[in-house]
This record gives sequence, structure tokens and C-alpha cells, in this order.
Amino acid sequence: MAPDPARAEIVVDLAAVRHNVRLLRGLTGPDVAMMTVVKADGYGHGMSAVAAAARTAGATWLGVATVEEALALREAGDTGRLLCWLGVPGEDYSAALAGDIDVTAYSQAELAEIEDAARATGVTARLQLKVDTGLARGGARLEDWPDLVAAAAKAESVGLVRVTGVWSHFACSDEPRHPANDDQQRVFEEALEITAAAGLTPEVRHLANSAATVLRPGSHYDLVRCGIASYGLDPAPGETAPDLGLVPAMTVRARLSMVKRLRAGDSVSYGHRWTAPYDTTVGLVPAGYGDGVPRIASDRVSAWAAGARRPLRGRVCMDQVVVELGDAEARPGDEVVLFGTGAGGGPTATEWAQACETINYEIVTRIGGRFTRTIVDSEGTQP
Repeated sequence: MAPDPARAEIVVDLAAVRHNVRLLRGLTGPDVAMMTVVKADGYGHGMSAVAAAARTAGATWLGVATVEEALALREAGDTGRLLCWLGVPGEDYSAALAGDIDVTAYSQAELAEIEDAARATGVTARLQLKVDTGLARGGARLEDWPDLVAAAAKAESVGLVRVTGVWSHFACSDEPRHPANDDQQRVFEEALEITAAAGLTPEVRHLANSAATVLRPGSHYDLVRCGIASYGLDPAPGETAPDLGLVPAMTVRARLSMVKRLRAGDSVSYGHRWTAPYDTTVGLVPAGYGDGVPRIASDRVSAWAAGARRPLRGRVCMDQVVVELGDAEARPGDEVVLFGTGAGGGPTATEWAQACETINYEIVTRIGGRFTRTIVDSEGTQP
């Protein structure tokens, strides 16, 4: 392993982020804007660094969940178009408006709070309206949409807001043949007709997330929101073309802290779930579920060590896991890659997700704890 003192680290390659953003932009054409979603600390990759890389690659918008995330981007120096969308009753939008951040209303009550912030700051709010087209999560239901749109039009007429966008979110875009996709897009079209009838002219209409960007071109409208694909992970495993060309930006690696020989019949870790059927060698990896390694990964996933895939053996512990090395030569301090780009045959976050019966989003966003995050740029350029 390179002489890096970190016992366990997350390495994020900004060149991969730029590559993925450019690739996704190529799927949409020049008339469709790109929003890179960097919520949840850039899906565990580091929000500010990823945001800067995405901007360089042509993302004209960034998307985050909370006002706090949006303000953190402003504090880091980002000045471009930026949308946040998750508020709670009593949310103070004043700092967001002062920071030139587009905010989202799901309801008339939320709109009223945004209007209050506009009055208090003297800043016309850049407002986006979200319609619930069938996810049954955030957004106004279609029966409530005309009243929300009318209230927004009134607020726009007196200069409190400028409606910059109308949007929604797919529930099943990673399943391209699911009937909900057509149903949701029909509801979205109806919502857009109601918006136009009220005299509102939003700058951007957006519905497509990563999977829809790749699989449903008819849902691109004026802007697409790409989250997981921007980080190089397949947004629809089993559905997207294998030659899409996304490159995972995150590699999670550690150094072996101990190597020991086991005899046939020796058992490993809590509960002795795995017993060696033969003489073998195991290595101790100093990372566990306290660092975001899923406990359900016990005996299910492989890591890359000593030039090959090596299975995790026994239960994942809070601070450590055990990998079986067989008869390979290995020493304390040698590198183990838990997951990464997959180059050379190593495991990926998507493979870990499938083995753990979850999604790659969860694997990369939960990893952290005592890992050191290292930002690199394999192209040797500035982000």
C-alpha cells in the first residue's frame, strides 16, 4: 500500500465525478439543463468538493435537501443556481433568500412562510412548486394543486416570489416498464397545464432523476436531476446498458491490522457463524458497522486483498471485519479495498448493495464513521 498513514479511508476521485456529469449531459442534449444532486454530504463523497467538480463539468444547477446544506455550499463559495426542497413547519427561509437560493413549497402553509421571509428580507423569493404525482411523499396532491398555484400566482403578482420551477419525482423510474411511470408523467402534464392557465411561466420544469435521465428521455423537460449516477453508480441495476460508461468515484480501503493462520475447525467472530473447513489465513480489517460497514454484509460480500477477491468471514463487528486470505502472502499494513471502481475485478458498491439486499445509495451514504476521507483528482487538475 502507498505510505498513507490512514488505517481506513474513503478516497473520492473528482475526475470520475466530472466524467459522469459530462456523460449524463451527453444523454440530454444542449437544451436540457443539468442539476447535480449533492445532498447528504454529496452522497457520502464530500458535498463541496463534488459540487465544484460538477460545476466544472457543466452542471448549471445543484440540488440539496435542506436549507442548511444549501447555505453550506454558499459558505464554501458556490454562487450558481441552487435548489433546496425539504422544509418543516416554522422553517426560517430568510438566510436562503439572502443567499440567492431557490426554495420549494409543497403547500400553501409552506408558501406563506416563504412569503413572510420575503417581506422580512425585502428579497423576492425564487420559488419552485412541487406536485405529488404519485410518490405520496413531498409535494401537493393534484386536488390541492390549483389552490397552491393560485396562491403562488398572487404572491408573484405583488413581487413576493418569482416562480422559477415546477417539479415532481418518479417512484419507479428504475423499473422502466412499471405502469406508475406513465401515470406520473400524465399527472405532471396536467399539473403543468394548470400552472400555465394560472399565468405562471416557470424557467424549468423537471421530473427526471438519474434513472429517468438514462431510461426515459421523454421525461427530460427543461432540466434533469442526477444524483447517484453522478457518483458513477448504476441508477437502475439490471436495466441500464452495461456500456453506459459511469465510473464510481468512491473507493473504500483500509490496511490490514493483523494477519493470522487458522487451523481447520477454528471459528471466526461473534457467534462463530463461520468455521474454517480447512487450514487458512485471515486478515483483520480495522473498520466495522460503527464506520458504516453493514452488519448484514457478514459472510455475504468480498473485499479485494492480496491480488484477488477475498470473502468476509464471520460477523461484521463494530470496529473490525475479518477477510479470508487463503494461502496468499499478506502482511499487516497491506491494502484491502472493501469496494471501489471494480477495475481489475474488485467489488463495487452496487455488488455490496445487492449482497446486502439494499441499494447502492445506502452503501455509499452510510460509510463514514472513523474513515478518513481523501479527495483526489486522477486527472491532476483542479476540481
